[in-house]
Amino acid sequence: MTAKRPVPKLSSIDELLLLSEKDQPLLEQANGIQTIPINKIRMYKDHPFRLYEGERLADMVSSIESNGILVPVIVRKNEVDENGCDHEMLAGHNRMNAAQLLGIEKLPAVVKENLTDEEALMYVVETNVLQRSFTDMLPSEKAKVLNLRHSEMFSQGKRNDIIEELKSLENPQYISENTTSAPVGQKSTSRDKVAQEYGLSKNSVSRLLRIDKLIPELKQRTDFEELPLRCAVHLSYLSEDEQNLVEQAVAENGFKVDMKKSELLQGYSGKLTVDQAIKILSGEATRKPRNKTPGPFKLKYKVYTKYFSSAQKTAEVEVIIDKALEMYFTNQQRKSN
Repeated sequence: MTAKRPVPKLSSIDELLLLSEKDQPLLEQANGIQTIPINKIRMYKDHPFRLYEGERLADMVSSIESNGILVPVIVRKNEVDENGCDHEMLAGHNRMNAAQLLGIEKLPAVVKENLTDEEALMYVVETNVLQRSFTDMLPSEKAKVLNLRHSEMFSQGKRNDIIEELKSLENPQYISENTTSAPVGQKSTSRDKVAQEYGLSKNSVSRLLRIDKLIPELKQRTDFEELPLRCAVHLSYLSEDEQNLVEQAVAENGFKVDMKKSELLQGYSGKLTVDQAIKILSGEATRKPRNKTPGPFKLKYKVYTKYFSSAQKTAEVEVIIDKALEMYFTNQQRKSN
């Protein structure tokens, strides 16, 4: 009897891609793997995670060129769209991009049918959580993960099933370490438990949950540190239309958003106008008006001693100066007319 060749234990999809082609037959043991043309697969709508670029993408291209695509992607079967695509990518965006750069036209895929939008999102999120460290994620990416974990539709049992499936695809010899799953429909995880799972404070979780309510452009500004996190939280309380007003004003005028401005903008939630947004962002709304009256000053000794003696009282001096100034400005006004 021929001994089975062991498959090395792997910690990520990237490591699996470094296996030799001799391990390819092991992948075919997985159920439901099909070959799908790339031109029939569309990207996941509003994909919330960064895709590989630069050196990391080049490494994946090189690996696929040498070893082929060893880990099947996961797609959802959908109705045909205007571009002729009838599958939606859930797990494998980077592999698809790398394959296209190599001119590969088809992908090995696990095809999911009758998935709800929530279940599809769980595949997208959990794939990225398995591939990358949570701490390395951008604020908007962390926000998407936490939002899913904290949402009403979250099911720990469904999550466990998806994680088990993803790990099995990465390593066909993977043995489940979790033999029990919480029932589908379990009550959503509390904010305290979510915070503990990801090593965050409850306040940090609360702020990141708000970030997920921003429009994509403001999320991007938060990720690029153009918009401070706490300011972004304030803006998340604006409606989508109001957030668009703010984004347009910032993009067109190069305004910077600070705490004072973002707090003011939040205060106008539900009633923010273009003019008001510009006044706040430009600083006009918080700029102190100029004082129209001159500040106090002292008349120098050498000036008033030319006209007044030491015997004259202060009140008398003030009356004389007042009359002299009145005569002077009256005369100036006549000249100008």
